[in-house]
Amino acid sequence: MKVLLIGSGGREHALAQALRRDPILEELHAAPGNPGIADFATLHAVDTDDNPTVVALAKELAIDLVVIGPEKPLVNGLADALRKAGIATFGPSAMAASLEGSKDFAKQVMHDAGVPTARSFTCSTKAEIEAALDTFGAPYVVKHDGLAAGKGVVVTEDRQIALEHAYLSPKVVIEEFLDGPEISLFGISDGTTILAMQPAQDFKRAFDADAGPNTGGMGAYSPLPWAPQDLVEQTLREVLKPTIAEMRARDTPFIGLLYAGLALTSKGLKVIEFNARFGDPETQVLLPRLKTPLATLLYQAATGHLLEAAPLDWSTSSAVTVVLAAEGYPIAPRTGDPVTGVSAVKEAFVYQAGTALADGTLYSAGGRVLAVTGVGDSLTAARLQAYEGISTITLRGSHYRSDIALAASASDKVREN
Repeated sequence: MKVLLIGSGGREHALAQALRRDPILEELHAAPGNPGIADFATLHAVDTDDNPTVVALAKELAIDLVVIGPEKPLVNGLADALRKAGIATFGPSAMAASLEGSKDFAKQVMHDAGVPTARSFTCSTKAEIEAALDTFGAPYVVKHDGLAAGKGVVVTEDRQIALEHAYLSPKVVIEEFLDGPEISLFGISDGTTILAMQPAQDFKRAFDADAGPNTGGMGAYSPLPWAPQDLVEQTLREVLKPTIAEMRARDTPFIGLLYAGLALTSKGLKVIEFNARFGDPETQVLLPRLKTPLATLLYQAATGHLLEAAPLDWSTSSAVTVVLAAEGYPIAPRTGDPVTGVSAVKEAFVYQAGTALADGTLYSAGGRVLAVTGVGDSLTAARLQAYEGISTITLRGSHYRSDIALAASASDKVREN
């Protein structure tokens, strides 16, 4: 099988590594890719926002399956263009990707499907915004309706900050704050059938103890020793299956990866948000634990044969990912500095994201530069491996959290004893 992977981030690096493990894979190509992905795939420097160019590349390479990583090409209709050309594609149509591309659309789907979620108002005027904020009170939760590259959501006790954020977008969704721990749970769907993956938890705030601004994610871990035993089954029953059924009923079947951001609230399980693709950094802890051949699985989803797939097979190991962020991230990340020590990481996996290679030297080229994933028999062992790995990497002014999976590893150790 020949596979073309679309994207250039840490998520795609993890996907490339996992796809390479599938014996069915003959060739792996990536567009545009990054220096880390180049270890697993042939890179093609094309504009992934240009649908005709990507379709032409897939045809030229005689690609059997295209896997679309980032959200922007999905919302731009790349999957539609590829399917129209007769190319099997793992990734939802532009309309189905509206589950991520429009918070208002996602709320409508959840309402019609009976999926538990926060009460909300969709607002487009100052009066509506102010009334919604007053209805729910603090903490205020304000979400821009469209894609915002991880910067569209504000959760704050400060009403003025909430107002200022809301005024930046022509349409916002303002909702009640959901208490309780947050969990990420992915489902792989062919438009009719959906298979749930194992849960993970990520860390959104920039600094230790959940201080600082929200980011795209500073780390993650899996499995979750403290999560309810029936969490996967409950999410499949109450969230994933009803959503896929509703999308199909709307004649917009969802083919791809449905990411459910969940809150375990005092009133039960509720959906915070949907994404239409693999999440980053959760992908970096899930795929190293997945034993099921990935290329085969995604091809079955892309071609409508997921019902024939065997149950997902997971290792019993734990995984912890720690993200190395550039100086100034997430407000004003500094780029263009040398990144050294990556080759010295021997035990852990290093997933490159915001990097570039010039004259044999690796440079920072984004806010989240790379992630280091440790895999071990316990969360404690995985944490140790991840932090030993990231400590060998040097980047001027960079920072990373020191408390990823710390509390969970302590409870895991108690559980083992």
